[in-house]
Amino acid sequence: MSEETGIALLGFAFVMSVSPGPGNFLLLTSGVNFGFRRSLPLVFGISFGFLTMVFCVGIGLGQILKQAPVIYTVLKFVCAGYVLWLAFKIARSRSMGSDSQDQLAKPITFFQAAAFQLVNPKAWAVALIVTVSYTSPEQYLSSLILVILLFALVNLPSISLWAASGVALRHFLDSTRKIATFNIVMAALLIISMTPALLGAIE
Repeated sequence: MSEETGIALLGFAFVMSVSPGPGNFLLLTSGVNFGFRRSLPLVFGISFGFLTMVFCVGIGLGQILKQAPVIYTVLKFVCAGYVLWLAFKIARSRSMGSDSQDQLAKPITFFQAAAFQLVNPKAWAVALIVTVSYTSPEQYLSSLILVILLFALVNLPSISLWAASGVALRHFLDSTRKIATFNIVMAALLIISMTPALLGAIE
């Protein structure tokens, strides 16, 4: 990979990582409800899930799903159901994750966050762009691994900004009503950002 390509990849990784999307909406919500430390499994899970997706797409996952459309259809239904369930939990939350009776009393786990990338249309699009645009046909596997490492270097700190922003918002959301309103708005944004995947599951 040339120096110019590497710099271009780092810039692309930053823009794609820090721009709004389903995963970042979850990070913002988690930062508000649980603080930064308890949101770290979500941060690492989202990054790991995405980078694993890049690797799998790079070695031919897309072709496998294309040849087995039934598997892809089942995955879409399962993931769509999970997103709706997650949005419902967020919308029902009325506290900052400290009430054991609250619908959002526990933060999203590492594995839940990693699996969430399966239904994240932004993650699929970026994974496809990265594997096509920044790898070298002559040294494909080594360039794919380099792409993943460089993307990880930018991705983790960039998405962490969303969780940190959520922590900053905690000071302004100082009442049950404000927390409830915030969580309802974030649940709606999550569903809206996932609309392509949700519609695809029922087509």
